[in-house]
Amino acid sequence: MKKLFLFLLLAVMTVISLNSCSNGQNTQKKSDKIVVGVFNGNGASPICVLESMEALKIDPQISPRTISAAQIMNGALDSIDVLLFPGGSGSQELNNMGAQAAQKVKDFVENKGKGIVGICAGGYLLSTTPTYPSLQLISARNIDRKHYSRGRGLVQVALQREGEKIFPELKGHKIFLQYFDGPVLAALDSSNIKYHDLAHFVTDIHANPGTPTGVTPGKTFLLYQKVGKGKIFVSAGHPEATPGFRWMVARMARYVSDGKIVKYDKRWYIHLNAYDSSYMFTPDQQKVEKQLFWQLFDNNPQTKITAIKTLFYKMHSRPAVRWAMGLLRDKDPQVRMTAAQILRDAEYSWAMRDLKQALKDETDPDVKKAIQQTIDYLTY
Repeated sequence: MKKLFLFLLLAVMTVISLNSCSNGQNTQKKSDKIVVGVFNGNGASPICVLESMEALKIDPQISPRTISAAQIMNGALDSIDVLLFPGGSGSQELNNMGAQAAQKVKDFVENKGKGIVGICAGGYLLSTTPTYPSLQLISARNIDRKHYSRGRGLVQVALQREGEKIFPELKGHKIFLQYFDGPVLAALDSSNIKYHDLAHFVTDIHANPGTPTGVTPGKTFLLYQKVGKGKIFVSAGHPEATPGFRWMVARMARYVSDGKIVKYDKRWYIHLNAYDSSYMFTPDQQKVEKQLFWQLFDNNPQTKITAIKTLFYKMHSRPAVRWAMGLLRDKDPQVRMTAAQILRDAEYSWAMRDLKQALKDETDPDVKKAIQQTIDYLTY
């Protein structure tokens, strides 16, 4: 009887031990992924949310998901490592969170030691700008708030020495990133805590009427700062919307999480040298953009092809990438082939559903091959 008791006791202890090991392994598997929540409340641009999500997928160890203000109030911050505030409107994002969710976000970084990434509007939101409603987490202010609507386009950025340590792939390259009324940041004179100045504006941005010249050159474009126990990364522009630079968003998220720098698949660096000059959308250029858009409805296929190529390759129009998605369903095979090539060059992985459907519908063998190549290229 005693031997039977000892045998049963040993069996029970073995099962408990195996379960403990199993649970430990499961816990480890979950912790292997860096979970990034992309804020999708009111004020967050739906396009910026989608493009940020796609850019984060470049890192196989990042698990992106959207997160709302209601979910923040329900404890969702406990299950993520990094919170990303995308482009849109910083004040509207703050309004959507309300004071209670905003306090949870501050606690998330300051006391729980987690990470935050702010892109464009996210930079406004995280700044400490007098008279501007914000989270006041970084020791940087937005200057010349009166002329915040400076314009949009492709702008040149100069990486600083500290920036080269975080983005060593960019050393020696001319850097051009998409920009749309992002914050022009400078240090707070009253702060004892300084941020790490990683990159500066080179382009003098004054595309919109009434904006003064000479404001942006030399001002902070990228910054990193330790805040309490956590870390914050801010970009004034949109690497997630710039072919060849989308991986920077994944790097930012990883850096404020585990501080590691890992290199990504070589295809995401192919378009690093695709640009050689800035391009700002002045009112006249906006008119040209609109005229070219209307040409996408022309009956002449070559007119459509010339228009979409001009928009994407020469003007670097951000909306043009999404307009190319519709051209996958054009009647002319050359137009469809051009659309597939542009989506590939744009690294526009969000178009995957459209591409896969186009592949099913396509009858022209050459176009079918082009679409398949784009799908293969964009598959993570």
